[in-house]
Amino acid sequence: MDQVDFNAPHSMGTTIIGVTYNGGVVLGADSRTSTGVYVANRASDKITKLTDNVYVCRSGSAADSQVVSDYVRYFLHQHTIQLGQPATVKVAANLVRLLAYNNKNNLQTGLIVGGWDKYEGGQIYGVPLGGTIVQQPFAIGGSGSSYLYGFFDQAWKEGMTQEEAEELVKKAVSLAIARDGASGGVVRTVIINSEGVTRNFYPGDQLPIWHDELESHNSLLDILGAPEPMNI
Repeated sequence: MDQVDFNAPHSMGTTIIGVTYNGGVVLGADSRTSTGVYVANRASDKITKLTDNVYVCRSGSAADSQVVSDYVRYFLHQHTIQLGQPATVKVAANLVRLLAYNNKNNLQTGLIVGGWDKYEGGQIYGVPLGGTIVQQPFAIGGSGSSYLYGFFDQAWKEGMTQEEAEELVKKAVSLAIARDGASGGVVRTVIINSEGVTRNFYPGDQLPIWHDELESHNSLLDILGAPEPMNI
């Protein structure tokens, strides 16, 4: 039997997306948490609440992204108490950037911060490995993102409605799931606007079927189209 090297680097794939639309933002992610070829969690939630109006999409090391989110949530809570009003999206994103940059030699995580505030409306900030911060109309991250750049160049447009933006995010995550072996599971979306936050959940049988994909079935026999077992 082959020996397993538990100290070898693991592939930790994901697909995370943030999109602005005319009135707010839509965040989306798959739900597969992998450790190399082993799926540790097939229904994880990679979109984490920082404040009532700001959320973060996490990719890379689950432990690293979770601890950054926990620190930022704590600091933003203190900030809100001191100022007596909710933190802006820009403040939240810059706190994420500060932690990511100051610990860039120890962290393996890329993050997308999205939210809405009364000053600048819906905003998306990408904070990739290394702690750079970039405000963008849309941001994609994780291993599945490499399959989506051309799709977003063609599909994204200014002034989308909420329904168009969520459909774009759902379609993009399902495309990445179809091509990227480290992305999978279900699709979760979070819509943030002046009216609050809406979470949506799309199981695999509600996602589009792409080229060469098999439709979902109840059993392996259904997929193979095998006849009933014969009596011998």
